[in-house]
Amino acid sequence: MSSLRPLLLALALALAAVPCAQGACPASADLKHSDGTRTCAKLYDKSDPYYKNCCRGAELSLEPGADLPYLPSNWANTASSLVVAPRCELVVWSRQGKAGKTHKFSAGTYPRLEEYRRGILGNWSNAISALHCRCS
Repeated sequence: MSSLRPLLLALALALAAVPCAQGACPASADLKHSDGTRTCAKLYDKSDPYYKNCCRGAELSLEPGADLPYLPSNWANTASSLVVAPRCELVVWSRQGKAGKTHKFSAGTYPRLEEYRRGILGNWSNAISALHCRCS
């Protein structure tokens, strides 16, 4: 049993390091309106160290082709979780007018934007000021 202990510990650490798409965040494929039309991405203003508590709070739905060089005042530098639909891409900027640092989020679930680097010392939580969402 003692020879398995290092292996089990390594497995537990590896699983803990992988963000879990479960919990409160919807699956990427579930981003659709009730009438079946497509949603490009959703931004949320709440995240948490526990993945099961992410993607909560206020929600901003983005249609395919959404181009917002200036986010609404209540959303500028507010998003801390996001989900991008399949075959879609969300490009974000750190400053209004599509200026500053930029990052591309491909299809998937991003429950904690704190885990995505913006420059040397920053991260993307509460740092999105402009965006463009496109789908193929």
